[in-house]
Formats: sequence, C-alpha cells, structure tokens
Amino acid sequence: MTVLQDFGDRKFPTAELLLTSAGRDWTGATAQLRNHPACDVPAPTPDQMEVTLAMSTSPGRVERRAAGQFQDTAVRSGTLWFCPIGVREESIRITSPLTNILHVFLERSQFEGFAELSSRTPSPANVAYLANVDDELVRQLCLRIHRELSEETSGGKLLIECLTQTLVAHLISSYSSDTKPGLDLQQAGVKLDQARLRRVLDYIHDNLEADLTLAKLSDVACLSKHHFARAFREATGAPPHRFISARRLDHAVSLLKRSTEISLAEIAFVCRFSSQATFTRAFRRQVGVSPGEFRRRSGN
Repeated sequence: MTVLQDFGDRKFPTAELLLTSAGRDWTGATAQLRNHPACDVPAPTPDQMEVTLAMSTSPGRVERRAAGQFQDTAVRSGTLWFCPIGVREESIRITSPLTNILHVFLERSQFEGFAELSSRTPSPANVAYLANVDDELVRQLCLRIHRELSEETSGGKLLIECLTQTLVAHLISSYSSDTKPGLDLQQAGVKLDQARLRRVLDYIHDNLEADLTLAKLSDVACLSKHHFARAFREATGAPPHRFISARRLDHAVSLLKRSTEISLAEIAFVCRFSSQATFTRAFRRQVGVSPGEFRRRSGN
C-alpha cells in the first residue's frame, strides 16, 4: 500500500471505499471514491495535497476548521474542497451521510519542476485552504480522473500523469501565493518538430509493453513534462494517453490473431492493464466484442 493510499485510509477509517486507484501503478497521485457516514473525522497532518469533489448532492454539510478559518459547506454535486500539504485540520464534522465523494491525493513531488510558474520554487504548502471552490477546470479534471478510476484504459497511467500535471500547474498559478504576476499558462509556444515527433513515436512503438511515463516521453522529446502533452496533441491530434491506449489495443488485436498460446491474462498484462477484467471491458469498448470472442472469430 502506498503512503498516499495509506493516508486516505487513516483519515477516513469509517468511510465506505467504493473505488480506489490502488493497484493501478499511478505515479504521484491516488484517488478514492467513498461514502461517508455522519461523524467527526480524525485528521492527520497531510504530506500531500488533497482535492475533494462531491460527485452527487447529499443532505449533509461539512464543517471544518484549519489555518485560522472555519468553513461550513453544503454538499452539492460539483462542490470542491482543497487541503494543502502541511495544513493540520483541527476538526472536520460531517453532519449527515455523504455519498460518492471523490478524494484525489497529490504527492509533494508533483509540485517540483514548476519554477517557470513561480517567483521561486513553488511550495505546495502555499496553496490556499479552501471550501466550496467554484473552478470548472478543477472540476473537469477530477471528473476525468473519476472516469479513469471507473473504467481503466491501457494508457491510464500516462493519462493520470497528464491530468495531475495540469491540475498542479493550475493550483500553483491560481491558488498559490508563489505565482508570478501576469502568468498565462496558455503561452507555451512549444512544438514538436518532425524529427522529435518521430523519435517519440518510434520510442512508443518499441516500448508498448513497457512502462511508458510522461517523464520518459518528455525526455525523448527534449521537452519539460509541463509542455510535452500539449505539444504531442498539437502534433498528432490526440493526447499521449489516448494515442498509446489505441496502439496497445491494436497490439492486443495482433496478439489475439497470431497465437492461442498466450492467455488473455498475459495479453492484459503486456498491454498494461491491472487485470484481465479491465482489459476485457476496454477491448469491448473499442472493438465491439470481448477478447475471447474476437479470438474465436479469428479462428484461433
């Protein structure tokens, strides 16, 4: 169990765990979907940033106190809370049961490498402690994380890296006292020329069965992680996770056509799924039939 996963379990010991990213091999982030009973929550001091999203409306309220603030928030679908690294919440009270609450935990290391966004090395502790945040970008990023949590894809690990990089950059630029004045995140101005794009595509092709990460791909492209995903999408028309997911499912199709000796579980593993069940669901979504049925129709 990772430290991030362990923190969520320690903070919410009585909450029902509905979905978890444990076992997904995500880098620098975890996510949990929980139902919470009415209770007082014991709150350990976090060493990670927590972004919480209510996925549905509940009758209860969340009362919490930290950093000299008292916050009393009605729980509606789309309600957001931030709890930065190092903020010791003195109290958290849930007045009535809450359903479908998404918790996204971001490692301290996620805030490294964003000096371009800040007048100094950004401190994750300087992100504001907020409740009832009205921020559609954060909301949509959390919803996409929830979708990957619910329906795993073969490019999911890379997707989460891209989403969390965007989320952290936005938190620093919009909610941190370290942000450079007048910063515009859209002014990246970085592109992948044909030579660098070919290097990246060749690397992906040669390593479909390996652990393709945002850090590795951005190194091949000689770009920062912050700029790589945008440049790749502009060059190919698809974000890197979607491109890689499609190539891995194409690879699965090829393996199913070639041989009956490799099992479906083995194909799921080499295509970077956490289980045969999630591989089967993703394969059916893209191809229209299960892997087993596809193999039978292919005569293998």
